[in-house]
Amino acid sequence: MPPPDAQAPALPAALPLPRRIPQWAQLAFGVLVVVAAFAVYVAWQTQQRVILLEQEQARRYQLIAEQAAEARVLAKQAQDVSRESAAKSALLEVRVAEVALQRGQLEELIQSLSRSRDENLVTDIEAAIRVALQQTAITGSAEPLVASLRSAEERLARVNQPRLEGVRRALARDLDRVRSVGVADIASLLIKIDEVVRLVDDLPLLSMAGTAAPVVVAAPAPRPAARARTAASVPAAKEAAVAEADAGGWRSWLAVAHQPLQDLWAGLRSLLRVTHINQPEAILIAPEQRFFLRENLKLRLLNVRLALLSRQYDTAQVDLQVAQAALARYFDTSSRRTAVAQELLNQAVTQGRMSAVPRPDETLAALTAAAAGK
Repeated sequence: MPPPDAQAPALPAALPLPRRIPQWAQLAFGVLVVVAAFAVYVAWQTQQRVILLEQEQARRYQLIAEQAAEARVLAKQAQDVSRESAAKSALLEVRVAEVALQRGQLEELIQSLSRSRDENLVTDIEAAIRVALQQTAITGSAEPLVASLRSAEERLARVNQPRLEGVRRALARDLDRVRSVGVADIASLLIKIDEVVRLVDDLPLLSMAGTAAPVVVAAPAPRPAARARTAASVPAAKEAAVAEADAGGWRSWLAVAHQPLQDLWAGLRSLLRVTHINQPEAILIAPEQRFFLRENLKLRLLNVRLALLSRQYDTAQVDLQVAQAALARYFDTSSRRTAVAQELLNQAVTQGRMSAVPRPDETLAALTAAAAGK
């Protein structure tokens, strides 16, 4: 075999070294690469935006087309509705014309069958006044009649018809006459009667007063001035008696002994009180009869209440007078409760005097004359 050195090719003596690139060229190349990459990115973004715009434009075109189709459908429906409305309005106009014609015919028929306005007014006023008279008779109050007359006067004033001037004058006179009548206040009267009924059980009787104080006052008590004179004269008399006793006479002894006897007699007289009684039976009422006396008085007051509710004022006045007499006869009038009960009964008697509500005969006559055409 040949030796290794003999088989290997001969190498060149020296290889040339690569040439070094300048730094500014490297920098320019880098910038160029960055610019190129940015340009590619911008181009890609622009392409994406163009694609999105095309898609959005296509979507909007499609939406506009759908809306246009819907608008055409709605327009067609509106045309159909307008045609139907026109047909209905024409039909309604025809029916309104028919109704107007029928109404005119009906009004003519009513006017031909009905009476005149003045006759209707006169009839209505007369009917209202007669109804108010019935209400006044039932309730016992003049307010329904006054309200009816006032309403009739206002209606005639609005009409202002010379033919009905006589009716207006008659209404004014009757209204003044009805207003001048005093009407009892039933509600307040009932309250007072109920209060007296409540007080009956607590009113002191004359017989009870006699039992509590069996000694009755007769003679008036001595006045304060007389008492003072008596009290002033007692020491003087005692001094005179003592002087005479010092003199040693038997008359002085009698004078000294007489003064205590006089004081004792004055004390005994003050314990006895006598009075004059006009109704002895009031004192002689037995204890078991007191209950029936009070109950009879209550029944009398309840009769008054029923008479007021039934508008029987004369009967109520009689029962009230009987109750007043019973209070004054059997009960202690010096008691405060008895005085209150008597005052309530007096007020009830005063308020219970009621005058009858006058009838508006003059107005009714004027209405009848107006209805007859006089």
